[in-house]
Amino acid sequence: MHGLTRRSLLKSSAAGIAASQLLQFSAAETSATVRKGRIHQSVSQWCYEHVPIPQLAEYSAKIGLKGVDLLKVEEWEIPRRYGLICTMGYAGGGDIKSALNRTENHAAIEQAFRTNIPLAAKAGVPNVITFSGNRAGMSDEEGARNTIAGLNRLKKIAEDNGVTICLELLNSKRDHHDYMCDHTAWGVRVVSEVNSPNVKLLYDIYHMQIMEGDLLETIRNNIQWIGHFHTGGVPGRHELDDKQEVQWDGLMRGIADTGFKGYVAHEFVPAAPDPLGSLRKAADLCDV
Repeated sequence: MHGLTRRSLLKSSAAGIAASQLLQFSAAETSATVRKGRIHQSVSQWCYEHVPIPQLAEYSAKIGLKGVDLLKVEEWEIPRRYGLICTMGYAGGGDIKSALNRTENHAAIEQAFRTNIPLAAKAGVPNVITFSGNRAGMSDEEGARNTIAGLNRLKKIAEDNGVTICLELLNSKRDHHDYMCDHTAWGVRVVSEVNSPNVKLLYDIYHMQIMEGDLLETIRNNIQWIGHFHTGGVPGRHELDDKQEVQWDGLMRGIADTGFKGYVAHEFVPAAPDPLGSLRKAADLCDV
């Protein structure tokens, strides 16, 4: 999970809304929305922590999403009951502060992936998440070498099972201070040296807008190394609306025009009183 940031945001917004209220919004949806299909959309479960996963999956299916993101192993089968998949799974890839940039973590991550990546393949989960870890005094060069070494230990597991390991880009400026994989160039250097079709970046648009901007050109230039996207309004990580700075429909057209076939998962924390309505609006906006 995205640690304190995710938890604290939930408490400041959607966490105060009772699950019974949320389910009323779900009940209001009567027929499934057919999407254009140029952008395959998903939703990050942690942003709707007070909605049971079955209800979130059912609602997501009704509004034309393809899956639910960031589920634990024991939750991977739930979206399939509603014709969806888990689009990104937790599989033991370390955590934000401590993961692949430290060689002492490699054995545990490898063991977890040897167990869980075959389960992901069986459950139709196309991606599993991992992290660099924090710098904690380590140079970016040493961290890159260590992360490359760790991913080289893991890539054959992913290749043999047809699952993609996604290394997440996060901002170190505001939410995850000292996180190492905080610029696209560092992440691309790592995954390009690993050079596997099953090792890519999770490009979090919210985080990279904070760190770099220049989103569309960066994405176009590096799309071969990107396996997954997350959304989130800047600033605040709330709705994709006119109160923040990314032009989401234009960005989605640019992503679609690259030929990207993976998933774009909504990872914003709703601040509006109708959080599932906010999800539908985001899905409509990004359906280009």
